Amino acid sequence: MILVTGATGQLGTAIIQQLLQKVPASQLAAFVRDETKAVNLIKQGVTIRLGTYDDIESLDNAMEGIETVLLIAGTDEQNRVRQHQNVVDAAKKARIQRIAYTSRALKDPATLVNRLMEGHFQTEDYIKASGLPYTLFQNILYMDAIPQFVGGDAVFERGICVPAGQGRVALALRSEMGEAIANALATNAEGNVTYQLTGSESYSFYDLAAALTSLSGKSVTYTPAEPATFEAQLVGRGLPDVVARRITGFITDIANGQEDIISPDLEKLLGRKPAALKEGLTLLYKL
Repeated sequence: MILVTGATGQLGTAIIQQLLQKVPASQLAAFVRDETKAVNLIKQGVTIRLGTYDDIESLDNAMEGIETVLLIAGTDEQNRVRQHQNVVDAAKKARIQRIAYTSRALKDPATLVNRLMEGHFQTEDYIKASGLPYTLFQNILYMDAIPQFVGGDAVFERGICVPAGQGRVALALRSEMGEAIANALATNAEGNVTYQLTGSESYSFYDLAAALTSLSGKSVTYTPAEPATFEAQLVGRGLPDVVARRITGFITDIANGQEDIISPDLEKLLGRKPAALKEGLTLLYKL
C-alpha cells in the first residue's frame, strides 16, 4: 500500500490521479489535514488517514499497513525540517519498506541565496541516515510558477522585470512531474534511487519573453532587474520584508545558475519528452 502525504495539494493531487491509473484504489492511502478537501479521493476509493506532520500519534496511525510512503515537502517553511523528521521517524518505527521525498534540483546547496531551500537537503540527509530504503525526487522549478513570477496576464503590458540575469531553468510542468513520480512509485525500485526531474532544455527569461511574444502576438520584453531594486519594489507593493527577501533570493539563485540543470530522468520516467517551453506556456496562459 502507498501512502501519499500532502495529498490534497497540487502536486499530491497530480500524483494520486496518476497512481489511480496504475494501481487499485484499495492500495492507495492519502494523509490529509482536512477530510472535507479529500471528498473526491474518498469517492474514488482512496483510504484517508487524517493528521498533521506535527501530530506524532496521527503519523503512527497513518503508517499502519503501508509499504511505501511519499513525503511531499511541507509548506511550513520555518518548521518544515522538524515536521519531515517526524514523518521519517514514524516510517522507521513502522518498518516501512521505502520512503520517497519530493526535494529540489539545485546545483550547489552550499551557495544558495534563498537559505530556506537548505531544508530539502537536510531532509534528504535525515532520510539517508534513517537506514530506510529511499527514492528522492529532486524537482526543478515548476513551469506553472512562471505566471506568478512575471505577474500573470499583466506581462503582456508590462513585460518581465526580475533579477534573474541570464540565468537559465530547465522548467517542467507540475502535471508531468506528478506523472513521473507516480510511474516511479508504481514500480518496485531496487536500492536507493535519486531522480532529478527537469525539462529536456533550459531557458532564460529572454527565451521566456520571446516565447510569450511569439504565442500572443504582443511584444513582451525582459529587463533584468537589480536584486535590491526588485526587493524594494516588492516591499512597496505591500509584501512583508521577509517575503520580499525570500522571493528576491529565489530569483537571484536562478541568476546564479542554481536551476540550470538538465537530466534525462523525467523523460525516462514519462516515456516521452516533457513539454517544451512554448507547449507549456500555451497550456498555462491558454494561448
